[in-house]
Amino acid sequence: QVQLVESGGGLVQAGGSLRLSCAASGSTFSSYAMGWFRQAPGKEREFVAAIRWTGGLTYAFDSVKEGFTISRDNAKNTVYLQMNSLKPEDTAIYYCAALDGGRWLFHRRPSEYIYWGQGTQVTVSS
Repeated sequence: QVQLVESGGGLVQAGGSLRLSCAASGSTFSSYAMGWFRQAPGKEREFVAAIRWTGGLTYAFDSVKEGFTISRDNAKNTVYLQMNSLKPEDTAIYYCAALDGGRWLFHRRPSEYIYWGQGTQVTVSS
């Protein structure tokens, strides 16, 4: 069992920055990759970025150009999402999730993730 707790969300003006954190506890983390997803009202949950817990591989899908960077601190069992140059359309609930490392090929699919945090609200005002 893995418990995930996100933090760092809030209200920010357009062009501002936020850093989200996801603290993990419970099982062995070296076997999991971690992902960030977001869900805006009335929309489906969408992939933002993912990172393997070992090997240092980072993957961001259409997020890098928006100023999003994923990173992790293995010693703290924490994954981060640095978000710069935020836009109103980035407003959503942001979730972190854990993926079995053997399923990395499918890391863009929410259905592949085993554990989810409760989410943290990010609101970007214009």
